Amino acid sequence: MATSIRLDPITEQRLGNLAAKTGRTKAFYLRELVTNGLEDLEDYYLAAATMERVRKGEEKVYSAAEVRKDLGLDD
Repeated sequence: MATSIRLDPITEQRLGNLAAKTGRTKAFYLRELVTNGLEDLEDYYLAAATMERVRKGEEKVYSAAEVRKDLGLDD
């Protein structure tokens, strides 16, 4: 799937320099960034969304004691 992004001039230059010095394409490094960074972005933004639901009272919260009891760890 083709996707386009706009980069600020400094980032574009850094990416171009990296590509030129290593013999790889800018597209290669952009794919690497997305592939390797997507998990971190998912973790952060999905956690932030969950925290917002907790703050609004829309997400159930369990105490450590409740979790230990439910898992049978206090037996």
